[in-house]
Amino acid sequence: MSGGKPGYEILSIDDLEQYPSTAGTQILMPLRRRLGFRPFGVNAWLGQAVDDHVIERHREPDGPEELYVVLRGRATFTLDEETFEAPAGTLVHAPPGTLREATALEAGTVVLAVGAKAGEAFTPSAWEDFAVAFARQRTGDEAGARAALSEGLARDPDNWRGAYNAACFEALAGNREAALEQRRRAVAGGGDEVRG
Repeated sequence: MSGGKPGYEILSIDDLEQYPSTAGTQILMPLRRRLGFRPFGVNAWLGQAVDDHVIERHREPDGPEELYVVLRGRATFTLDEETFEAPAGTLVHAPPGTLREATALEAGTVVLAVGAKAGEAFTPSAWEDFAVAFARQRTGDEAGARAALSEGLARDPDNWRGAYNAACFEALAGNREAALEQRRRAVAGGGDEVRG
């Protein structure tokens, strides 16, 4: 639905596109990207089945502070060493450095994730574009996948992670020379972090 002003929009969580993650079982529902929202990061994650991840296991050591809101269903959250059940309506705050993850206790569990780094102007991360690119690539939407990949590369052109993601994308697409070139760019920009 749209209101009378340009850009004004009302939508349901069910209106968001769904993109399976390459990192696990969770499904990305890119709200920030859908709205072009710029003040902070905001996306929803869907666990389609019981035990699906809705928030992958990760830590943001120097990164954003995050707030998770269980919109639908129930999830088991783990923050550092504490594990607890979070039914719909639960708010979970994870400061930077906190290990976090959540799995669905009910099929169709949806968790809204909101975050930004304190004291810094928010800049959308290219990971969203790459997540959409890989998901579209897996469904055979080559044009849509390449458009999302290009957005991610343009968002942060000097970051080695973009070249690394592009190398993976090209390898999966069977473009050996393009994959090797992007890999060279990633190694040049990321050094030992890329060589692993």
